Amino acid sequence: MIKIDNAIITRCQAGDKDAFRSLVETCQGMVFSVALKMLADEEEAKDIVQETFLRVWLNISRYDSRRSFTTWLYAIVSRLCLDHLKSRAHIVAMPEDESVLRRYASADGQLELENREWVAIVRILAEGLSPKQRLVFTLSQLEGLSSEEVEEATGLTAKQVKSNLYVARQTIREHLKNMGYE
Repeated sequence: MIKIDNAIITRCQAGDKDAFRSLVETCQGMVFSVALKMLADEEEAKDIVQETFLRVWLNISRYDSRRSFTTWLYAIVSRLCLDHLKSRAHIVAMPEDESVLRRYASADGQLELENREWVAIVRILAEGLSPKQRLVFTLSQLEGLSSEEVEEATGLTAKQVKSNLYVARQTIREHLKNMGYE
């Protein structure tokens, strides 16, 4: 997880645009990664990144420095993605998405994925998941946040995180099993 120096946050809270630019440059990759994995659409993810940092700029004075800044940032991008998912039609995996997943699963070394390849994999893995299940799975399994960080970022209880993650894993496992992966 990215660590942000409190001095940069303080400068942002004082209206320092250069400090904010530095903050955006440091965190935009993380925010884009979450949005892309949640939405499975590169253009929509870019829009969410812009909206996230607009909200950060407008609300930075309310940020509580006793909390982790990145967890606060995850909370903002997560809420925006959930709202966006609720307002649009369900994404359906395409046959070409399956071929990307097969290539990824059979890669020997570390495979560097392009955005469109992440989109294909996420479409398959997230098919049939509720927005909350997708969010918990993305933050926990794809972004590597601890259960406590997921709770703080989403506002869900420990029991809700555990339950949503369990159902997401079961659903994904079933999809993979149906595709021939054991």
